[in-house]
Amino acid sequence: MVTVGIIGAGRIGKVHTTSICNIVKNATIKTIADPFMNEETAEWAKSMGVSHTTKDYKEILADPDIDAVLICSSTNTHSPISVEAIKAGKHVFCEKPIDHDIDKIKEVIDALKDSKVKYQVGFNRRFDHNFEAVKNAVVAGKIGEPHIIKVTSRDPEPPSAEYAAVSGGMFLDMTIHDFDMVRFLAGCDAEEIYVQSAVLVDPAIGEAGDVDTAVITIKMENGAIAVIDNSRKAVYGYDQRAEVFGSKGMVATSNDTESSAVLSTADGVTGEKPLYFFLERYMQSFAKEVNCFIDAIEHNTDTPLGVLDGLKPVLMGIAAKKSVEEHRPVKISEITM
Repeated sequence: MVTVGIIGAGRIGKVHTTSICNIVKNATIKTIADPFMNEETAEWAKSMGVSHTTKDYKEILADPDIDAVLICSSTNTHSPISVEAIKAGKHVFCEKPIDHDIDKIKEVIDALKDSKVKYQVGFNRRFDHNFEAVKNAVVAGKIGEPHIIKVTSRDPEPPSAEYAAVSGGMFLDMTIHDFDMVRFLAGCDAEEIYVQSAVLVDPAIGEAGDVDTAVITIKMENGAIAVIDNSRKAVYGYDQRAEVFGSKGMVATSNDTESSAVLSTADGVTGEKPLYFFLERYMQSFAKEVNCFIDAIEHNTDTPLGVLDGLKPVLMGIAAKKSVEEHRPVKISEITM
């Protein structure tokens, strides 16, 4: 049994607490830490079976009984807490992104050198049953050599302009999942990115210096071309689809819905809308990624997403922002220089 501490008791911290307490095998939570810990959150933790809460995450890092930490705090704390946890000898599961600053991610990479600590980044969509099925078909050679990869990712409603101003922008906040997904489905890294973007959903997002609509084309190292389309607002629900077209065929996945029932009457043919929120769509994937993290600790194997898997989508996000600013294709090598 692996004993863990949760750092951050916001939305994603509660997601991981819930999955560990109810679904994840061979893990138990000893402590939840959050600088804004209050009586309500502490009572919620107790209802989940976690009796110890604190405002100071350093208590978790100093506790010899805790084997691993899940870093679910605000993005600006991910890399420094990662470094502290690694130095404390704790295995680390870090929510994406590790950081928006490449140099700070490199500090985490350096801290992991000559360390026996397991480190996993939280790109949960790789563990979604739909996307896993697409990946498995590609790996099995069922569609031949990948030629075109398409990822559609559209949120049901936009964030506030205030959030957009501090989130790192759409490419480092939202599209970062899609950058990871095209790497996952292609089985290789990106070489070049070109973006066409606009502000079509909320003018306030544009005033905050961000975009809310984009089509991104990516040249992959294996020669495949990836296309990502993003929107901050899909009125019909959470739109998450992927397709890989290759030399021998195609594999694609549709949205998850409440049911697969289709009603056919004289008035028309109707079906369910996509699930509305990411927690509805991806709850099982959150549990599965942590299960894999715990398995890596118990069996001393590599985690499915290491620190470099956390770095590369950030490089892609920075390249995408540069493409928007300079109205040109941007090579990933320009960002790593």
